[in-house]
Amino acid sequence: MDSYWNNSVERKKYEKLEKNIETQVCVIGGGLTGLTTAYYLSKKNLDVVLVEKSEICGHTSGNTTAKITSQHGLFYKYLIDSVGEEQAKQYLKANEKAIKNIEKIIEEENIECNFERQDAYVFTQKNEELKKIKDEVKALHSIGFDSEFVEIVDAPIQIIGAIKFKNQAQFNPVKYAKGLAEAITKNNGKIYEQTKIIDLKSKEGKYEVIAENGKTIKSKYVVLATHYPIINIPGFYFMKMYQETSYIVAVDPKEELFSGMYINSENPTLSLRTTENGLVLFGGMDHKTGAKIDLKNSYKYLEEKAKQIYPKCEVKYRWNTEDCISLDKIPYIGEFSNLMPNVYVGTGYKKWGMTTSNVAANIIKDKILGRENKYEEVFKSTRLKPIKNYEELGNMIKEVGNSLILNKLKGAEEHLNNLGEDEGKILEIDGEKLGAYRDRENRVYVVKPVCTHLGCELSWNNLDKTWDCPCHGSRFTYKGISIYDPSIKDLSIQVYDIK
Repeated sequence: MDSYWNNSVERKKYEKLEKNIETQVCVIGGGLTGLTTAYYLSKKNLDVVLVEKSEICGHTSGNTTAKITSQHGLFYKYLIDSVGEEQAKQYLKANEKAIKNIEKIIEEENIECNFERQDAYVFTQKNEELKKIKDEVKALHSIGFDSEFVEIVDAPIQIIGAIKFKNQAQFNPVKYAKGLAEAITKNNGKIYEQTKIIDLKSKEGKYEVIAENGKTIKSKYVVLATHYPIINIPGFYFMKMYQETSYIVAVDPKEELFSGMYINSENPTLSLRTTENGLVLFGGMDHKTGAKIDLKNSYKYLEEKAKQIYPKCEVKYRWNTEDCISLDKIPYIGEFSNLMPNVYVGTGYKKWGMTTSNVAANIIKDKILGRENKYEEVFKSTRLKPIKNYEELGNMIKEVGNSLILNKLKGAEEHLNNLGEDEGKILEIDGEKLGAYRDRENRVYVVKPVCTHLGCELSWNNLDKTWDCPCHGSRFTYKGISIYDPSIKDLSIQVYDIK
């Protein structure tokens, strides 16, 4: 289930790290945060190495809706209420500046990525949501932003009201990433793909970045741009974030396209935008990763919405992704920990990574160059009081506590041959709790359903056929392969043929 973006580009392949090397800056992670940070630093003539565990922009950044906007849902009234008008204003300015920064990079590096300016809208179709929309407009006006309340939009949807942000943007993120990578290497930066980093150690005043194959990178500065930090302690980001999964379908509408980018204010989420080749993206259906819910129909709602609007449409692509959300909804950008000088992080983007990745890259770039960044205080990753969402914190702690204890299943013992075809579940076999999946060829894949990150019990995802962690969002294929961080180790697996 590759995204449209990942299918739209012929990628350049970069070599795997096969020897020990030394550099000034090691950037871990080849999404837009890592690529943009490496780009800015390579332009300043720093010796930069970027390492990616699979292929650049093939993960979260390549599975987004790719809206480049400072309109992050109904967010600014919340920000004003929680951190005050000045920090809310700085958050908005940082993201507005990011739009201009991205446009400037595209122009300077001549990157063909279908960048275009579009207005952005948060809309509602429910009367009970209208006050929230109007309150958000008032909040934005209070911090000096020219947003507009409208009742008519260009998209073929009926709305009660919407907030309009003028002159936002959209693009193809994988084409943009390809251009960034080419600019990095042109600036003498190095990129290594298929290089999974598993550890980081302080050594002789620098850091030794250790790859899965045992090769190392010695570096003064390290940037953790891995979506979710792969290091647990210090930092403790696993106690300050959770992950949500969301879904996208791309359809050929068989009709004329609309202008603008859209997302609703109510649940379930519905997001719409167009692409350069005439597709319409319908996104939403968010849920906490690892939730014990039936996921088989996760795309159905979006496809039904598409059919309502475009009766003759054809579904071309389906995909899903996940993103990190901090407990106070503000990203963590800057120093990874006060106990690890010269290590930096960008995470918790709350599904708005296009602008936030540029914000993060600029803050981290300035920290490494010894410069002040006027936006860094808003996003300070070592802030002591990030927890405003007490309800979510309670839910997360409860889930972590329940999942860390591998309770024995009650009831009759089940056996592998009781599994149905294409079925996965947790079984108790000989007193041990195991995760098992039976494919259509009667082969059963058995794993210990315990996340290799911090030992939480995994849940079966019956849509993607994966084992998902409800604590911190790690995901594994039914063959035990780690596909979403923060886990970096695969699950142990045994395979049985059922006759």
